[in-house]
Amino acid sequence: MERSVRIYSPAKNAMQSGVNNTRQWKIDFDIMPEGARWENPLMGWASTLEMQFDTKEDAIYFAEKQGWTYYIQEPKARKFKPQVYADNFRYNSGKLRIIHTK
Repeated sequence: MERSVRIYSPAKNAMQSGVNNTRQWKIDFDIMPEGARWENPLMGWASTLEMQFDTKEDAIYFAEKQGWTYYIQEPKARKFKPQVYADNFRYNSGKLRIIHTK
């Protein structure tokens, strides 16, 4: 049976501002078509696993060494819009914003 895997870099946690967990690459097994999951041939248990690698090349090398077909999901580029606290008080011509406090 041929295994298909996804190689990806995880997204940043929405609850925190840090990006520490986004530096590694992971291999995730795709769910097989028609709702069937991969079963362990010894025990018959359905298994899932995420393997971590330091670089994308290491993950690709491991997948090729195991004989798995893979596809790479590239991470989305982060948009960074620099803002200054003084921008909150800058004059903008045009319609005024109405800010309700209660």
